[in-house]
Amino acid sequence: MKVVMLAAGIGARLGFAPTKYPAKVLLRFGGKSLLQYHVENFRRLGIDELVLGVGYHHQDIEDEIAALDAQDYVRTVFNEDYEEGNIVTLWALRDELDCGEPVLLMDADVLYGQVMLERLIHSRHENCFLLDRAFDPGDEPVKLCVRDGEIIEFRKWLSAEYDFCGESVGFFKLSAEVAKMVAIQTEHYLRQGRRMEPYEEAIRDVLLTSPRNTFAFEEVTNMPWIEIDFAADIERANTIILPLILASKVKSAAKTVTFPAWNILRYKHHEYLQQPDA
Repeated sequence: MKVVMLAAGIGARLGFAPTKYPAKVLLRFGGKSLLQYHVENFRRLGIDELVLGVGYHHQDIEDEIAALDAQDYVRTVFNEDYEEGNIVTLWALRDELDCGEPVLLMDADVLYGQVMLERLIHSRHENCFLLDRAFDPGDEPVKLCVRDGEIIEFRKWLSAEYDFCGESVGFFKLSAEVAKMVAIQTEHYLRQGRRMEPYEEAIRDVLLTSPRNTFAFEEVTNMPWIEIDFAADIERANTIILPLILASKVKSAAKTVTFPAWNILRYKHHEYLQQPDA
């Protein structure tokens, strides 16, 4: 299995001048770039290859790959139109999706622990999302809605009735057939001139037009992670999420308890107050 990862965007919502700020996959936490965390996790879990869709500051990304001595492990695909929607980057990666093998499709701007990725890779489901119920409801998170045990919606803005919903982590395990369908649907968007669409819309279309139970999910509500979208996320990642990831790694090795869901929600939003065990 290989990972196909979107890492081309300019990170405009971070609020920094594009010429002065690095690509998000090069942001450093605990002395390591996000790219280094990805590569280390993938190698430990037996992933064969990482293919990065790059654009903004792509030469800096190439330099980091060299610094990690990962030239034989990481390939890049350049999207010259990286200032458009990330669906254009997904289209640049179409041959990687339509490769006749299962793939992991992932956002590059997420800090997470190895255990979370293990849950996705080892899921019994061929086509699988990761779902976190501990999220801040609003228009920003991309949500997964579940009714009668089945995913019935995948979007930021919701209108469907559901039993519960959670935030999508932005990591997807796709069978060879479904990955190809996502590539085909992406082509439809570009032919219609819809180049500013989020790539999740192509996945949503495949989800909603596939036979029932084609897609499933694994819950990661008790696991620390954060998507780096805003400047405040960088601070939270460094001061809250990374320490939790490191602690959970130690605890996982010792096979101890995981973090309660309500704690993780507060960690994410920098509102955590230490409370005694019940």
